[in-house]
Amino acid sequence: MTENSAHTHHTFDYIELGVADLRAAKAFYGSAFGWTFNDYGPGPAYVGIRGTGAAEGREVGGLRLDAEVSSGGPLVLLYSSDLEASVQAVLSAGGEVAEAPYDFPGGRRFHFRDPSGNELGVWSES
Repeated sequence: MTENSAHTHHTFDYIELGVADLRAAKAFYGSAFGWTFNDYGPGPAYVGIRGTGAAEGREVGGLRLDAEVSSGGPLVLLYSSDLEASVQAVLSAGGEVAEAPYDFPGGRRFHFRDPSGNELGVWSES
């Protein structure tokens, strides 16, 4: 998920948008905003969004192929320098772990729900 960039502990770091058609979404965002992408895997189920301006040189988000796109909005991901400590901090603050830590290309992450039910993710490079 990273390309020669620094991340800041517990700040907004990466936004994923669920889409029904990756090819159409890439065409739209590329045309509308000039976004470029990192394609992953042989069967496209995910593409990364390359940053521009101050975020040049790093991936700042992704387009995720979803069977059904809900009105819940994008999945906001926070960066953590210590993923296990972040899990404990979420639990201690009254949050609920929705998806336990798991490996993904680029590191590890987990998802949690805040007391209102909003789901966010936290990722780490290791």
